[in-house]
Amino acid sequence: MRKTIWISGVAGLMLLAAPSFAQQPQTMRVRGTIEAVNGSVLTVKSRAGETLTVKMADNVNVVALVKASLADIKPGSFVGSTAMPEADGSFKAVEVHIFPESMRGTGEGDRPYDYKPKSTMTNGTVSAASATTSGTVGSDVAKAGGGATLSLKYKDGEKKIDVTPETVVVMYAPGTKDELKPGAAIYITAATKEADGTLSTGRINVGRGVVPPM
Repeated sequence: MRKTIWISGVAGLMLLAAPSFAQQPQTMRVRGTIEAVNGSVLTVKSRAGETLTVKMADNVNVVALVKASLADIKPGSFVGSTAMPEADGSFKAVEVHIFPESMRGTGEGDRPYDYKPKSTMTNGTVSAASATTSGTVGSDVAKAGGGATLSLKYKDGEKKIDVTPETVVVMYAPGTKDELKPGAAIYITAATKEADGTLSTGRINVGRGVVPPM
């Protein structure tokens, strides 16, 4: 009898909890180009070729991504990197984005990423940076067109990522809504899917002279 009561109680708790799970909003990343702007609504052509409708929050935070270089990455910098695994077990950076100090700790850690199959995203503090060509990490290597291996340290570990001359390096800068115009390349980390199929967001990253490489 007690066992029946206990099972019934657990079942009741699960039923009470079910609505909270169902109400969790779904989010998705948006990578694409703005095709049209109508007030607070953007029409975006995604990299996959889909046409998306994105509603901006009234207080939308627009952040610009601007071109940077390996010379801008210093030991102690907090950065993120999309990387792909190599046959020898190493990881090669597709891109590195340098966070401002105010964003230190954002998304810290290492995880699978949806850039391409097997891609990863690692956000951490540069604990070491060693040149892969003669010279030192900084302007000398950047001018020589060399690369470097970054050691990114995060809460649960550390990961080495190879930065090559082909790696796109960007940094964040304050942006404005005026930059959200047709032709602008954007990246949204978490757009919320609404019941009518549209998307909404409170933050948009826009490329300023570069295509967001994430």
